[in-house]
Amino acid sequence: MMTTQQGSLDTAAPLAPDITAPAPPEGLSAAQRLLSLQRRFPLVQLLLTVAVLGWGAAAMPGFLDPTSLRSVLVLCALTGLASIGQTLVVLIRGIDLSLAGFIVAGAVTVTQFGDVPGVPLPVMLVLAVVCGGATGGLVGYLCHRFAIHPIIVTLAAGSIAVGVTAVLSGGGTGAGAPGWVVRLSAPMSSTFGLPVPPVVVIWGLAVVAVSVLLHRTRSGRRLLATGASPVAAELAHISTRKVWVTVYAVSAALAILAGVVLAGFAGNVDNRLGNPYLFQSIAAVVLGGTAFGGPGSYTRTTVGVLLLTTVSTVLVGLGFQEADQQILNGVVILAAMALYGRERRLRDQV
Repeated sequence: MMTTQQGSLDTAAPLAPDITAPAPPEGLSAAQRLLSLQRRFPLVQLLLTVAVLGWGAAAMPGFLDPTSLRSVLVLCALTGLASIGQTLVVLIRGIDLSLAGFIVAGAVTVTQFGDVPGVPLPVMLVLAVVCGGATGGLVGYLCHRFAIHPIIVTLAAGSIAVGVTAVLSGGGTGAGAPGWVVRLSAPMSSTFGLPVPPVVVIWGLAVVAVSVLLHRTRSGRRLLATGASPVAAELAHISTRKVWVTVYAVSAALAILAGVVLAGFAGNVDNRLGNPYLFQSIAAVVLGGTAFGGPGSYTRTTVGVLLLTTVSTVLVGLGFQEADQQILNGVVILAAMALYGRERRLRDQV
């Protein structure tokens, strides 16, 4: 009987409605419809992004020049790629503080181990991704099996990743990333003759792929169901432990790959390389409107990345320091949590 029920659930899953974006009911006022639209799509964040772009154009001549916009898009892509795993983890009610450590591990791999005799760099990258994914999967298992808060386990995993990388590399970080890695994130590079940096194209493809995965596949629906209500997901024969293991493994593997791209962009690699992107990834997810456990999507995170990066770029152009940007990130997280924390949880809406 249980086998029959499981088969029925899996067959119907692709046809199920998107529970993260309920359609607005009839008979609502204009204000209520706007609020309903905001719940479905981060309209306010998008309008704020446009307003900040206008502010930058008015305050800094040349801000909207093609060269400047390409640089801004590269910064958006770097933060966006680092935010994929964080988005998935937040959707299952977790958080990933190991992201910074795995970014450093990926960056050191491409700068330090590219010249290992007899071992091509692609092989080293595959090994790094596999090891990172295995470590991330172990994190997900420990958190779910023993009900340990992810903050504790992921913080330890990030420290271990940095430590192991330092031991294997002898404490070195290498002379620099290979030329092909540098070209991935160079603002003036092109993709198949188009004046668009490769990292921006990669990020655009990632946005589409993650959105399709979350909302058009059985695996994505199981992930969303796990975040919405773990108890209900288990009753629907969804292995929430398997979801946690998979999501944290994917998050770690993607952080390794993000570190590779960041190594080409930053030039110099040290143990602090991933720190800014850890906090920016959390800020982008929350600012986009994704709540812990849902509702949310990577599309929302993408808009959050655009807004956060645009604001930071304008502040830097106007002479604000890094400390000011850190204050902004903290204020953004608090404000967004205060706003979206007042809404009903997804489990209370279905």
